[in-house]
Amino acid sequence: MSWTEVRVPATSANLGPGFDALGMALSIYLEVRFRPAEELSIRATGRDAGLISTAENNLIWQTAVAVAEHYGRSMPGVEIEITNDIPIGKGLGSSAAALLAGVVIADEVLGLELSRDRILDEAARIEGHPDNVAAAALGSIVASAIDSDGVTRAVRMQLPARYGVAVVVPDFILPTSEARAVLPQTYSRADAVFNIQRSALLIAAMLTQTTDAFHAALEDRLHQPYRARLVPGLSEMIELRADGLLGAALSGAGPSVLVFYERGHEEVVQRFNAVFAAHGHASETLVAHIPDHGFDVLRGL
Repeated sequence: MSWTEVRVPATSANLGPGFDALGMALSIYLEVRFRPAEELSIRATGRDAGLISTAENNLIWQTAVAVAEHYGRSMPGVEIEITNDIPIGKGLGSSAAALLAGVVIADEVLGLELSRDRILDEAARIEGHPDNVAAAALGSIVASAIDSDGVTRAVRMQLPARYGVAVVVPDFILPTSEARAVLPQTYSRADAVFNIQRSALLIAAMLTQTTDAFHAALEDRLHQPYRARLVPGLSEMIELRADGLLGAALSGAGPSVLVFYERGHEEVVQRFNAVFAAHGHASETLVAHIPDHGFDVLRGL
């Protein structure tokens, strides 16, 4: 029996002030091949493969089962081959990619015929917030929200071609649960207004290529100040200034750092590696482009 493959991009969420609202797709991928089988079997290769369960508690499989149950169905046996290139536990949307892959597997195997928007809704419903899954589903940079009816609303934007992005990935994991736990339950009106202003400014700066607004637009008071103690050097990195450096932000819940720069100034990213090194951590730089579309499904392989 032929294989089907789903290919899902990594993502970086928040982009500074856009907490749980803004996300960006990155050209780093989770690839999952699957086909019906007599019983479940899962194999995993690639980056951090040792962290990927090959048992029934695998997140991709658990998501497929949850989607099947949501539609009053049950999943048959499936043979799954995972090839991963997304760092796990590093703030690059590895769980969101797995969720989307699981929704696609349920859709394809059960013949649910879900649209891309419905696949996004299912993934956002399970994830609880849409920022990562919206970017992984649609590509590019996405502003998203779940409306009062539980439907995910998402709008794509393009980063100007003159701007580049890189992700600096340190040598330690920061579980999302730990990064969420340090956040306060409530915020002051001043901090809420501060982030609303910066989120609006960031979107306007990207759409109009207003370079001198980027540093201010990436400022945040809702999550990065609280997570800084979990990511050695983060406060220093956010304050870095250099020719061609547009600014930086914690990638998702961290610990990776997303760096915006003007093309031709790629060397500025090395400053972030140096800060991690000064705090006793090695890091690698992933230079990625922003794909203009989200997940792909290839059939009949």
